[in-house]
Amino acid sequence: MLSVPLPFIVGLAVALTLYRSLKGVEAPGSRAYFTAFLLLYALQGMIVGLRFGYGIHVLEPVQPVTASIMPPLAFLAFRALAEPPPQKPWLHVIGPLALVLALAVNTNWVDLLLLVLFSFYGISLLRLTLVADGAMVAAPFHRAAPVLRAARLTAGLMLFFAVSDAGLALYTVRYGNSDVPAAVGLINLAVVAGLLVYYLSGEFLPPATPVPAPVDHVSDADQMLLARVAAALDESDLYKDENLSLAKLARRAGMPSRDVSAVINRAAGINVSQFVNNRRVAEACRLLRDTSSPMTDIMFAAGFGTKSNFNREFRRVTGVSPRQWRASGKRL
Repeated sequence: MLSVPLPFIVGLAVALTLYRSLKGVEAPGSRAYFTAFLLLYALQGMIVGLRFGYGIHVLEPVQPVTASIMPPLAFLAFRALAEPPPQKPWLHVIGPLALVLALAVNTNWVDLLLLVLFSFYGISLLRLTLVADGAMVAAPFHRAAPVLRAARLTAGLMLFFAVSDAGLALYTVRYGNSDVPAAVGLINLAVVAGLLVYYLSGEFLPPATPVPAPVDHVSDADQMLLARVAAALDESDLYKDENLSLAKLARRAGMPSRDVSAVINRAAGINVSQFVNNRRVAEACRLLRDTSSPMTDIMFAAGFGTKSNFNREFRRVTGVSPRQWRASGKRL
């Protein structure tokens, strides 16, 4: 009876996890990068499974080539969500081409090239996610956090594969190939454990309440820019747009996305998402005080798309729940 090798399942699980995290995100760049990356990840799982699960060694030269394509494609996939879209994407074929050359000339370089590729792009992708609010400027604020988590998961996987594959290569040099299938299985089990942590941390752990950074002095220039962003947020009730993104806000303010993020960080001591939600909470407070509308109607009217986000952000700003606010008759 044929069995399904673990890499088959793991490859499909990672692809589906990333697809679910990125579903619905609007990006200025081509989504073809994501589609290609997810398909390649699933294909790589099949190749590894066929090679080590069924002993189909004809795939041995194919596996490193497809593996070398994954890191640059993953980086381009997430970089496509940034603004502006990636420039000169063709430069990212240099790594895979170098690996193909190594296969033809000297296979001893293959493992080292894969280590360099996975490490370089893993670190590059991680750095992309650490740029405050700037990496996913086209994603609606309520989707930006899941996208960043997905990017960090991908970066973590690439760095993990860089270390594990390098360790496996050193092990085979010293002890031979007999234990490689078992080692591949253990590596895939570690990936499964990582996916479980990723899923559980997103589904069940409450998000940490961000603490505003202290602002000692705000320059006149920053005050003017902050007022400009606030005016753009109020223009045509832009803050009520559930799918509002940093890119949309920046266009309305007539400023680069990075400048909008930076001035809010400097002048207000919070990030862009908090800045927008502060305005939404202020509107919710007004509606709670001046109307008898149901809580759900107020939530949507203020620009919030989910009850959990509404309650969390309301409590962050006011210190109480929306119902407690209405009952006490407070004013913001």
